[in-house]
Amino acid sequence: MRNISSVLGKLARIASMSLVLLFAVTTLHAQDVKEGEKIFKAKCTSCHKVDRKVVGPALKGITETKSEEWLIKWIKNSQALIASGDADAIAIFEEYNKSVMTSFTDLSDDNIKSVLAYIKAESVEKPKEAGATGEAAKDDNANLFMIFGLIGVVVLAIVVIVVLNRVIRTLEKVIATNQAAVEAEEEPQTSSKFLAFAKAFVKNKKLVGFAVLMLVALLAVGGWKTMWNVGVHTGYQPVQPIKFSHQLHAGVNKIECQYCHGGAFKSKNASIPSANVCMNCHNTITGSEHYDGEISPEIAKIYRALDFNPETRTYGNNPKPIQWVRIHNLPDFAYFNHSQHVTVAGVECQTCHGPIETMEEVYQYSPLTMKWCVDCHKATDVKSDNKYYEDLIKAHESIKKGEKMTAAMIGGLECGKCHY
Repeated sequence: MRNISSVLGKLARIASMSLVLLFAVTTLHAQDVKEGEKIFKAKCTSCHKVDRKVVGPALKGITETKSEEWLIKWIKNSQALIASGDADAIAIFEEYNKSVMTSFTDLSDDNIKSVLAYIKAESVEKPKEAGATGEAAKDDNANLFMIFGLIGVVVLAIVVIVVLNRVIRTLEKVIATNQAAVEAEEEPQTSSKFLAFAKAFVKNKKLVGFAVLMLVALLAVGGWKTMWNVGVHTGYQPVQPIKFSHQLHAGVNKIECQYCHGGAFKSKNASIPSANVCMNCHNTITGSEHYDGEISPEIAKIYRALDFNPETRTYGNNPKPIQWVRIHNLPDFAYFNHSQHVTVAGVECQTCHGPIETMEEVYQYSPLTMKWCVDCHKATDVKSDNKYYEDLIKAHESIKKGEKMTAAMIGGLECGKCHY
């Protein structure tokens, strides 16, 4: 029965797939427009839209005002067209403050024609034909025949699917009924076996005592492990207000950690970058090539925080802070200085924070316990080739010569010694 049900289910899926394939065949005539849409979204949406002005002008109706030959030359190399003295090209260049349009020499004439076909399809409604020639009438009849044929196949497929689904449900009910009857017959035997085992277990006092001892040991180990890890947050990964990817920025784009966390090499705290640091890049990078010409939702959050209008490229008067969630926390009685480790000791960021360049979302990699810090200090070699240790060496040389050594000579005037 189950084999029959599975076969019928496969037949229903095949009918559904056939229906999808029929719909796919009817769309082959729009291949050029689809290709143009793909190229447009990949290369043009960061500066242009069909229906409105973005960085460049709106493209609606451009195929009506400019010839195809002229548009191909302009898209391939606008600067060459301007240099040739073309009046229209020079006028457009002057109108948009001499902003240079990207050249697309990698596109063929057919690629550009497909893009223009897509723009025309998006901006111009197709006119209704009042009459048709003999050839057009034949096309209409063929299309009409295809539509009726497709409707017939769709209706037939739906009927087959409905019938198969009813048969499957009927078979499933029969199988469920038989299965319930079998389980009802087996249940008393299974229940009696369990009761017999339970009675034998309770009567064996040594086995009961051993089980209780194991349970106590398990609870003791679990309790000890839980208490030992109180305050340890390894793996902590909170949800941030903006999905910032370290894997993309530090890994793929290889941006130095200190570009954003500038305090790491000159201060106690590594510091969280302000949104203005983000805008150094995202003033122009919007990620629109991945979102059909629209600004990336995460980058849009930065714009909202700064009250920045990407269309007019102006800032408003209502900025709001980004509520980042802190991940790495040390107890209040523990003093840690980033600059002492990064600048003086030359410790890599990954030593404490793990492979940060591979993290899509940052989490706490190290336990940050006292034992972990002590073990690191025991194993790490001191790098004395820097100004900090040069001053200590000079102080020791002064002692050897019998000269006076003051606290100032060994860093006693540093603000961080007292004020942290």
